[in-house]
Amino acid sequence: MLDIRIIRENPETVRERVKARGGDAWKLIDELLECDEVRRKGETEKQQLQNERKTESKKIGALKKAGEDTAAVEAAMRKIGDQIKAIGDKVDAVDARQRELLLSIPNMPHPNCPVGSDETANPEVRTWGEKPHLEAPRDHVDLGTSLGILDFESAVKISGSGFIVFRGAGAKLERALINFLLDLHTTEHGYTEVGVPFVVNRDCMTGTGQLPKFEDDMYGTENNELFLAPTAEVPVTNLMRDEIVAADDLPVHMVAYTPCFRREAGSAGRESKGLIRMHQFDKVELVKIVHPDNSYDALEKLTADAEKVLQLLGLHYRVIELCTGDVGNSAAKTYDIEVWAPGHGAYLEVSSCSNFEDYQARRMGLRFKDKETKKNVFCHTLNGSGTALPRLYVALLETYQQPDGSINIPEALQPYFGADSIPAKS
Repeated sequence: MLDIRIIRENPETVRERVKARGGDAWKLIDELLECDEVRRKGETEKQQLQNERKTESKKIGALKKAGEDTAAVEAAMRKIGDQIKAIGDKVDAVDARQRELLLSIPNMPHPNCPVGSDETANPEVRTWGEKPHLEAPRDHVDLGTSLGILDFESAVKISGSGFIVFRGAGAKLERALINFLLDLHTTEHGYTEVGVPFVVNRDCMTGTGQLPKFEDDMYGTENNELFLAPTAEVPVTNLMRDEIVAADDLPVHMVAYTPCFRREAGSAGRESKGLIRMHQFDKVELVKIVHPDNSYDALEKLTADAEKVLQLLGLHYRVIELCTGDVGNSAAKTYDIEVWAPGHGAYLEVSSCSNFEDYQARRMGLRFKDKETKKNVFCHTLNGSGTALPRLYVALLETYQQPDGSINIPEALQPYFGADSIPAKS
């Protein structure tokens, strides 16, 4: 969440930067400031009454020593106590509303974030490699079903649309990709692998910003007190929730594989063919927890780590920077990495690398002890897919398809897959 002090001191700046995202969240700032004023005034009044009660309490002792009647003073104290309770109840109610508003206001986009209303305003930052020249390329659905490695019909029978059954070499390829990604990020990029639960509680979801805004997109259980993880970002970042770490322990770099679960309730009409948009999918996630002074350098390195995956697999891609109207609710700055899928004739997002600054850390109470000031300061958190598997899988099949329907396996992946190709069915 945003720092109430920044909103209090610079309301117009915050209002304009949140407004640049589009939507109506910026309109909540006036009510938030009203709540803040009422809460602070109430806290002052409460403290004054508590001091007054202490003074009256001392009078009772003196009166008793002198053998005098204390009834009037005790009545006054009871009245003060009633006032303290009434003000306290009001402050508690306003404080709860203030927190609710803070949780509903998105992060401020970075001042240099491109201004725009939607994805059409996202500038291209760079590209890598060349689009493969293929005669009449087939898409991954056609390729995968003809090879018998993708089984959509069985998945529908088991779970419904938006799920997949990988068979034979298809399942082996998925497993090979996961192991390749984990080994790359741990051995070459310096991340520590963690294995985390795939079910998370409401505090975790609130801490990283999925709640309250995106609850309808999540798979909830136990009356929505527990959720299937929508991304490893949630359990991994929350490993350090409510902690104060030593400055010397930063940065923290973690990587985890998890399946991810999303209802995609708001995705009607968006591209959903085959593996493009799934309710369950595999992902390897990169998480960084860093000193605020270093977070934007960390974002560039995080993005480069994700790009390295596509470079080693020889897949053409581009990097775009998200504009104010497209950047995620919790993020201040985001790069999307989009891989080229020849069978679709389009770029597909395989990684979104974001700096959340202290927005998530403030929600989850993640701080470090500053060496100079000795004060507790909120960390900056970052994450990015390193990468998501379905669209990587799509691009790999479509890029390395052969005229006979077989699929070549990139050299970097061959030790994990155990072969140089998936042969066509005879």
